[in-house]
Amino acid sequence: MASLTLFDTMARHKRPFEPIDPDRVTMYVCGPTVYNYAHIGNARPVVVFDVLYRILRREFGVDHVTYARNITDVDDKIIAAARELGEPMSEITEKFAAIYNADMAALGALPPTITPKATEHIGQMIGMIQSLVYGGHAYEADGHVLFDVDSFEKYGKLSNRDLEDMIAGARVEVAAYKRNPADFVLWKPAADDEPGWDSQWGRGRPGWHLECSAMSAAHLGDTIDIHGGGVDLVFPHHENEIAQSVCAHDGAPMANYWLHNGFLTMGTDKMSKSLGNVQLVHDLTEHYSGEVLRYALLTAHYRAPLTWTTDLLTKTRRALDRVYGVLRRLGAVEAAETEAPEAFLEALYDDLNTPKALSELFQIAGEANKADTDEAKARAKGELLAAGALLGIGQGDPDEWFGLNELDAAERAAIDDLIVKRQVARETKDWAAADAVRAELTALNVQVDDGPEGSTWRKLEQA
Repeated sequence: MASLTLFDTMARHKRPFEPIDPDRVTMYVCGPTVYNYAHIGNARPVVVFDVLYRILRREFGVDHVTYARNITDVDDKIIAAARELGEPMSEITEKFAAIYNADMAALGALPPTITPKATEHIGQMIGMIQSLVYGGHAYEADGHVLFDVDSFEKYGKLSNRDLEDMIAGARVEVAAYKRNPADFVLWKPAADDEPGWDSQWGRGRPGWHLECSAMSAAHLGDTIDIHGGGVDLVFPHHENEIAQSVCAHDGAPMANYWLHNGFLTMGTDKMSKSLGNVQLVHDLTEHYSGEVLRYALLTAHYRAPLTWTTDLLTKTRRALDRVYGVLRRLGAVEAAETEAPEAFLEALYDDLNTPKALSELFQIAGEANKADTDEAKARAKGELLAAGALLGIGQGDPDEWFGLNELDAAERAAIDDLIVKRQVARETKDWAAADAVRAELTALNVQVDDGPEGSTWRKLEQA
């Protein structure tokens, strides 16, 4: 029986997953700052942790997993965007939060249980700052409240670096009012033309790191099971979250497991605005189905870098053609109610090894294609759908996938007959006849792709 293990960044090795309370498994993943469109790199943690969410729901029950992914709706970048566009901050954040949610849904991501907004938790944030000040872990200086990193001896444990290395490797704001250059802002003053909230330290707004700590504690408790995000968040964001959360909660750990996904690169370069190589999810979904993008994001192990190319997306669509081709050929068969095969589960439960799980998925597809009895076909189809559901792929209508719903029955039957005729010619090595049939199909604007599970076809749009 497959047992879930996860690589814990804090421990620096894989650990068996054991929740604090199996009846309420908790996971928090850092969400977007909503002032612009999300790029495909932003989507990688969403898809990765959506797969983990699906596994946890399978393992502990849908009603026993609470997944929070926040919305940062107050931030210097949002304020700058509001000024540039001449629009209220709330309009910008509501617009881009809705676009973000729609884009992630297009990638097949299940909605989190909770989507807390920073602006709805200012009271909890002020309360957390108060406890840090009272406990001697924070101080007021020049209208700011800052966390005193020297007050937390385990600072740097997550990133496994000493303080000097962390400061040198990150953009740490140097300010005269700081006791230590690494001290970070919990509360900052707000100008008259900026959004702000009243507090005992004056009118201001919270620091970014504080927001996640307060929202996580408010909805999931002082200590949660899993905290996730991109590897770029290890320092300073998650390191700072740990420091302020542990100190505000009498030494209780913030999370028992810390998971981080690797970078997405464009060729040899990291995706960045300065390099002009940013690809937005919103734009990509105009040219590719969300399922193709999702599959592509799962082709590398989540902790490894992923190189994003057009070739990857072409291969991904063909791979999904194979899955949907098998499901289409089994269309008349009612799938048996069954679990995914153990080999598939073992791969996925081994720290979300999606490349190996995808390989196992095609083993299942091959078995399904070779099934020769109604019982074997029903079981194989059920296994294929069950495995696909955990990855979030292969759950759509095969005819819709291949664009066949708009064809009438006679046209579809005629094309299917030509596909069978070509297959027979190929099996008897009558290549001239096979080429002749393919020419007929091309004239009908039909694209044929041959794979291990047989041939699939789709009607192309007229040029």
